Amino acid sequence: MIFVLLLVTIELQSFCQVKGEIGDMNFTVQMTVTYANKGTKPWNFTEDEQSVSLFMNNTWQSVQLLNHSYPLKSIENDTEGNPTAILQFPKSELNFGENLSYTVTYHILSKPRTLPNISEEESQTLDEIPNDLKENYTKAEGSWLTNDAELQHLAYGLAGNETNVLSIVKNFASWIANESNIRYETHDVPLYPNETLKLREGDCDDKAILLITLCRIYGIPSYLQVGCMYNPTDPLSNETYWQGHVTIISKRISWHGWAFVYIPPWGWLPVDLTYILGDTSDPLNTIRKAAVTWQWVIQYMNFTKGDYVASSCGTRDFLQENNFYIYEEDEMTLNQLLDIPWQQIMEMLKLFLIVGTVAGTTTVV
Repeated sequence: MIFVLLLVTIELQSFCQVKGEIGDMNFTVQMTVTYANKGTKPWNFTEDEQSVSLFMNNTWQSVQLLNHSYPLKSIENDTEGNPTAILQFPKSELNFGENLSYTVTYHILSKPRTLPNISEEESQTLDEIPNDLKENYTKAEGSWLTNDAELQHLAYGLAGNETNVLSIVKNFASWIANESNIRYETHDVPLYPNETLKLREGDCDDKAILLITLCRIYGIPSYLQVGCMYNPTDPLSNETYWQGHVTIISKRISWHGWAFVYIPPWGWLPVDLTYILGDTSDPLNTIRKAAVTWQWVIQYMNFTKGDYVASSCGTRDFLQENNFYIYEEDEMTLNQLLDIPWQQIMEMLKLFLIVGTVAGTTTVV
């Protein structure tokens, strides 16, 4: 969930000057977060609670932090390798009845995106995955319960004797994306992969975590990525979570999670198990038509090592036990289409309707 990301570890990229090119989409994202203490104990702010993000800067997008309510105290990397900026709050704690708010605003250029032409015939085998990637991205750490016997049984059963990496990932993705195996259902905190398997349900990040675990069991490097989606079909949603301790107001923005998997010879590829923007009868469309391949989806941050599930559960318990509250308002605005072909605009409008119909503008990833 996006408020969990804001509370735990958040990234900041370089303060680049953003300049549009042909085909770019121009967005503004604004986030306002308010902390309120309704309990008897002081709320002593940690650096995590003072962190703000600038998403990612890469060949698919450029992000600039336009405004921030308080001065920047420092810039540093979190344990996931995501750079973070710490705001200098005017006070270090909140007492009963006090609150504190901050607002950050971003300018985002989303660039045209392409993926390589993938096919099972051209995919390489498990033996051709670099050892350093296996060392860094296949461990039993964080939310990836690779030592769980039932998950191992599922992974080996779905993969069989296959060594072709793309074929293995296709088998995993096809099984998880099938609603008869894992139906789509949201929860107030993300699930561990064994929980998703036991319940036979989960939302986008739950399904992604399950896929990542199966891949890691089989020695295929993978990690979780989250991001935001521009959604003009639902201009306003207002949701509460954790017995009212968190309120999220979303304006034309949804949050989403998907897997990133290393598949040789092409490298890192997204695998999306809930927003497949194409013919769902072809399992490879979980890669070819993953939502992040479209410009209205913006990459936010990666989770490679830390326990994404435990962080969310810990934040929920912290707020409820201390009677602390968080109010967040996220807004995404499309400022300009820079010479986007009309055919592509019409296709994107169709996809907006799909997102609005299937998922609404949920803030639960």
